[in-house]
Amino acid sequence: MTTGSKLLTDAFYVSPQLSVAEVAAAADEGFKLIVNNRPDGEMIGQPKSAELETAATAVGMKYAHIPVGPEGITQGHIEALKSALDSVERTKTLAFCRSGARSTFLLSYLSASEGRAVSDIVADAVQAGFDISAHAPVLEALGKENKNDE
Repeated sequence: MTTGSKLLTDAFYVSPQLSVAEVAAAADEGFKLIVNNRPDGEMIGQPKSAELETAATAVGMKYAHIPVGPEGITQGHIEALKSALDSVERTKTLAFCRSGARSTFLLSYLSASEGRAVSDIVADAVQAGFDISAHAPVLEALGKENKNDE
């Protein structure tokens, strides 16, 4: 499995920063989409998004750059992730940031907004090593917004 990647849901994995070489390894492991949740230049030496996109495209993978910075997750981030996942029919996806936490939060917010049970979302995150229980009120609110929109 790609270095440090953790299964979050049946087809969504999170990982710390990927290298350009790891993109090809991810393709060999059957990933169809790479989601980069790091802003360019966040840390000295991190690969630029354009380099990672080029590597992903070269091995037939889709690539989405949805940088989550200090402002946190916005509705725009959630919609961008939904669009990226839908573009590959929600097949095997590898999302990364510095540690995998932002990627976990972003998928959790999307899942809640789509009506998934908060207890299941939190349990999946805990199993992957991320305690997001403090975000349960936000996840509940996102789920309620979804029900109000129907």
